[in-house]
Amino acid sequence: MASVEMLMPKMGESIIEGTILSWLKSEGDEIEQDESVLEVATDKVDTEVPATHGGILKKILAKEGDVIAVGAPIAIIETSDEVEVPATESSDTQKEELVAAAPDNTASIISEPAVSSADASSEDGRFYSPLVKSIAKEEGISAAELSKIPGTGKEGRVTKQDMLSYLKNRKAAPAQETAAPAPSIAEPKPVPVSISASDEIIEMDRMRKMIAQRMVDSKRISPHVTSFVEADMTNIVLWREKNKHAYKEKYGEPITYTPFFIEAIAKAIRDFPMINISVDGDRIIKKKAINIGMAVALPSGNLIVPVIKNADQLNLVGISKQVNDLANRARNNKLNGDDLAGGTYTVSNVGSFGNVMGTPIIPQPQVAIMAVGAIVKKPAVVETPTGDVIAIRHKMFLSHSYDHRVVDGSLGGMFVRRVADYLEAFDMNSSF
Repeated sequence: MASVEMLMPKMGESIIEGTILSWLKSEGDEIEQDESVLEVATDKVDTEVPATHGGILKKILAKEGDVIAVGAPIAIIETSDEVEVPATESSDTQKEELVAAAPDNTASIISEPAVSSADASSEDGRFYSPLVKSIAKEEGISAAELSKIPGTGKEGRVTKQDMLSYLKNRKAAPAQETAAPAPSIAEPKPVPVSISASDEIIEMDRMRKMIAQRMVDSKRISPHVTSFVEADMTNIVLWREKNKHAYKEKYGEPITYTPFFIEAIAKAIRDFPMINISVDGDRIIKKKAINIGMAVALPSGNLIVPVIKNADQLNLVGISKQVNDLANRARNNKLNGDDLAGGTYTVSNVGSFGNVMGTPIIPQPQVAIMAVGAIVKKPAVVETPTGDVIAIRHKMFLSHSYDHRVVDGSLGGMFVRRVADYLEAFDMNSSF
């Protein structure tokens, strides 16, 4: 018999800690390798974690609600087979690799063992993860100031993103004079809500709190401007109607309109690369990869945005396969951290809810997002060799919201017009 430490796995490039949501197995249970044994939440996604070895779950080292650093032990598995690499050596190796790849201010946290909720509790009774405490120490945030930072994590916990958002607003504030400090601008207080006996009170879940905080942060960070263009989708609608059954028979899955949108956006980004950027203080980061996020509505009513990596290098079939795969895994809570990371531009299909247009909010740190509306039959003027005629066409509005700090109206407007041009120029003789 051999005892093996099960470590908190790495669930994405930028994720260095996770919160234990629940254990699916109990101490003494027999488990198989790759069988899900617990649920973990990060600032990007909730996911099930499989067992690294088969055997008996001998001891659980991390309780539900604990925030654990990646690479730290969370359980001990007793296996009948001897393992080639001792657990301690494996643990040390993974920690060393993680420390080497992590920023300087997180290295000390990653090397620590599991942190219990009690150990991380503060004088004000709130829970602070090692990462949050480290950021507070590096930035000179006092315990009193830390206690006032609103948290979007489980049970109101302060997350890494909460800290970064707070620091961005904190640094942006004008320096105060020591002798006569200027009064700080107070956060707007929510208007008191009147509750009657017949009203139902619903607590926000962790994901809804996170979405709410990020939407508020984005509106504070980016001055939003939205441009609109109406595109003629007739060629695409007719092609899809003609080929959708043959496509499903060939590939075993349907083709929706979303792949057409993503293909056109990827082409337009190549024409206007300055829409594929991020802002870092006074610097503009021009992204080489074209990674397009697509907003997916979950059964719970929440929203999640998986990312299609290098979308400009995929054909229509390749994009369609990724769209279907990511959408299905999103609705079944099977996404991982990497599926949600690295987006450089986002598209949201509000037309799937019957909306003709919308004004979407930019997901930070991107600088633009496009909403596509419902495709509607309309009478339109069509130019022909013998003159103009009125014909029934399939029309759709494109709504392009962009960050006016770095994207002016000319670029924002030309970009959405170019996307419409690519959609309208779709070749009806295309094969798949």
